[in-house]
Amino acid sequence: MARNKAIEKPNAAKAKRKWDFSRNWQLYIMVTPPMIFLLVFCYIPMGGIVLAFKDYSIRKGILASPWVGFEHFENFLSSPLFGTLLSNTLILSIYTFIVNFIVPIFLALFINELAQPIFKKAVQMITFFPYLISVVVISGMILQFLNLNGGLVNNIIRLFGGTPVDFMAKPEYFRHIYVWTDVWQRAGYSAVIYIAALAGIDPQLSESAILDGVTRLKRIRYIDLPTVAPTVTIMLLMGIGGIMSIGYEKTYLLQNNLNLSVSELISTYIYKRGLLNFEFSYSTAIGLFNSVINLVLLISANAISKRVSETSLW
Repeated sequence: MARNKAIEKPNAAKAKRKWDFSRNWQLYIMVTPPMIFLLVFCYIPMGGIVLAFKDYSIRKGILASPWVGFEHFENFLSSPLFGTLLSNTLILSIYTFIVNFIVPIFLALFINELAQPIFKKAVQMITFFPYLISVVVISGMILQFLNLNGGLVNNIIRLFGGTPVDFMAKPEYFRHIYVWTDVWQRAGYSAVIYIAALAGIDPQLSESAILDGVTRLKRIRYIDLPTVAPTVTIMLLMGIGGIMSIGYEKTYLLQNNLNLSVSELISTYIYKRGLLNFEFSYSTAIGLFNSVINLVLLISANAISKRVSETSLW
């Protein structure tokens, strides 16, 4: 009797899975291409991490290249550039993270408070549009606008009788230029996430608050902000987890010999040593070091969030 029941349970589970697939086959087909993409371009390439522990040679291949252990990590940590690269990366990453985290929240609250639907959609579209522009084009626009001779910003400065400034040649301006142009490009896109969360607010709750004479600022404080708080926490955790993963593209395109002291990051250093100098093992080791720091930050932030609130990534 017990044996028959044990046989029936797997059969029932198998039948249930089959029925589930037959009812939702469109969803399974829809999710298959992204899963294949992740497998081919994200998970399979992770096997390349082994290069960090080898003296890789293109002629010998990955398997035949000799093992060197942690030699590349030791070389990087003992490099005279390590302190500069780490501090530049942390300063620019934290600066970018803080501003890009705060501005979209306020932008979403502002758009949510607009009364006219047409004007609301127009503002949302205008702020979202820069996100569709490629990094190369954005960088070219920045260099053109801030050009010493004929740039829009310096032409305005001349118009008011000022002295033109070579912005890209001054290291003290580089981080501000990078961060605030990044905000202009990404704030509208990030705000969409918070706008979607605000759309879930019960209209009756807001109407009741208005009838009770609650001011707009208090409605934002006691209704809107608590509603988006879980979304804010998730975005905060994801931002902390990627704080060392600032991309090299825009930094490299805006970089020159005069601002190199603040614009040389770990990501640009990896690009130069790995792709330009063909030091694949060394650059892989640096990238793995970067990823481990991000992983530690993400796990720590998630653990703290789980303790102080009910929202966490896992």
